[in-house]
Amino acid sequence: MGTDDPTIRLSPHEGWRAFHTPVGPVTLHLRLDGETLTAEAWGDGREWALEHAPALAGADDDPAAFSPIDARIVRLWRRVGGVRLSRSGLVIDVLVQTILSQKVTGLEAKRAWNRLVWRRGRPAPGPLEPLRLPPTSQQIAAMRYEEWHPLGVERRRAETIRRACARIDRLQEAATMDRENAERRLTALPGMGPWTSALIRRIAFGDPDGVEVHDFHIPNLVAWNLAGEPRASDERMLELLEPWRGQRGRVIRLLELAGQAAPRYGPRMRVRRVEQL
Repeated sequence: MGTDDPTIRLSPHEGWRAFHTPVGPVTLHLRLDGETLTAEAWGDGREWALEHAPALAGADDDPAAFSPIDARIVRLWRRVGGVRLSRSGLVIDVLVQTILSQKVTGLEAKRAWNRLVWRRGRPAPGPLEPLRLPPTSQQIAAMRYEEWHPLGVERRRAETIRRACARIDRLQEAATMDRENAERRLTALPGMGPWTSALIRRIAFGDPDGVEVHDFHIPNLVAWNLAGEPRASDERMLELLEPWRGQRGRVIRLLELAGQAAPRYGPRMRVRRVEQL
């Protein structure tokens, strides 16, 4: 959620992340030295985090399954040295941030997340200050709407987050399901559609085929880089991505990292003040 996200700190060769595991809170430190990745952890979730650190770093991903033949994609693929998809394994890692990002600007979503963590989270275990743990799913589920409004979150998103966090165990079960059943489980709750499901599956489960339909920017990004078209519908985006079915999410991630942004026309979405909500 941006460079100001209080739960994570990143630099070119290391990363710090504070989060909740199934067995307790943890701070995970990953450091890259040449081709060696070293992991350290603090907190009750230390062993769980270390066990899952390779997947989080993308070591369990298989980029060899992707064989680009389009010259444009081949150039981008070579430029970034292949894209590895990470897998946190935890729905809650992606759930709240994704719902906060529904139908608003990225700035508004990041601002709401930061306020939530600073007001409802707590200091993270380990030596890095001021790294913070986000609130737990149980804490978020118990929040009243009056507590969301000062964060800049209107009732619709607040209620969606509350319902989802109250059913986090059911949503987490999607991690063990095939893609079709996982999609069905994740979109069963009101307010959670294909866009939210695709982001959860790609980031939490490492699904290389997750496509964010109904996104404000992704269809244009895909169309501009694959067809030279500055604007596109979801249908046109899916048509252009069809040759990469099974790896469409990886193509989108590649374009986000190394592709050209589509031309911008007209006014941008207006960032709302809290008192306007």
